[in-house]
Amino acid sequence: MKKQSNVTISRRELMGGAAAIAASTIMSRYALGGAGGLGASKPNSNFNGVQIGAITYSYRGMPGTAEDLLKYLVRCGLSSVELMGEAAEQFAGVPTAGRGRRGGRGQMTDEQRQAQRKAQEDQLKWRLSVSMGKYKALRKMYNDAGVNIHIVKFGSIGNGNMTDGEIDYYFNVAKALGAKGITREISEEAARRLGPIADEHKIMIGFHNHTQMTSKTYEGPILSYGKYLGLNFDVGHFVAGTSESPIPLIRKYQDRILSLHLKDRKVNNGPNMPFGEGDTPVALILQLMKREGWKFPADIELEYKVPEGSDAVAEVTKCVQFCRESLG
Repeated sequence: MKKQSNVTISRRELMGGAAAIAASTIMSRYALGGAGGLGASKPNSNFNGVQIGAITYSYRGMPGTAEDLLKYLVRCGLSSVELMGEAAEQFAGVPTAGRGRRGGRGQMTDEQRQAQRKAQEDQLKWRLSVSMGKYKALRKMYNDAGVNIHIVKFGSIGNGNMTDGEIDYYFNVAKALGAKGITREISEEAARRLGPIADEHKIMIGFHNHTQMTSKTYEGPILSYGKYLGLNFDVGHFVAGTSESPIPLIRKYQDRILSLHLKDRKVNNGPNMPFGEGDTPVALILQLMKREGWKFPADIELEYKVPEGSDAVAEVTKCVQFCRESLG
């Protein structure tokens, strides 16, 4: 009879090991599908009714064209995405905004400031005149590969003196891409400006939080400016900033949530951690979404340090597998 080992494996270690093995399997399957994995079977990351996606910011350390990002998503087995606006606009042909060199101590010269203003003017003219055809082509390219662009992020929409025409452009891009909404950072000023326009377009604005958000943030007027204003609720940042569970707020605002950002952070402004190793109840949140039948997506935002020898695609794939097992 073999002597029983005294070594025990925690549930967290077990899930982590299983996720790593499954991630490797998924990566191999999609890698076999030809260049970039796009010849493989279409991905499906709707697990028992909960749609898992990712924000393309997760791949920020890698080449970031719209084509590159699509390859990464398919390799990760993801069928929906929050697409960063820069990649979408570059695909559509936005004029580049040259930055040029700066003078001493980081100061721009008059010539550089003038060039920057000219580039901004060129971009504005382009946005006010461009056809939506390229955006529709981008949508088709993603859809043909099995990926739905459910959200596009335009972080500056509604800022400062932005014209109504430019704001309309961003909403029209979202429609052309097939997106349900646009995300940006929390701003009451932007909410006041965007509320009536979002209602007119019937495209949702999801306000993203960092650690500044508290459980009282949305009790103020920010959501009162329009029916199509809501939350792009980052559960990891909330946990780090408040040391509280995000679940009560998800329950309270579930009808105003455009999407969740999934990350696992520790309390007391602690670091980002691999899923299952921090203090954010990622698995419980996903199980709650499944149980309640909520249809807003949960998008992975990879912010923990990528281990040596790995890359963002491999790490996002591990996060996808964690979500799959949590929803099994």
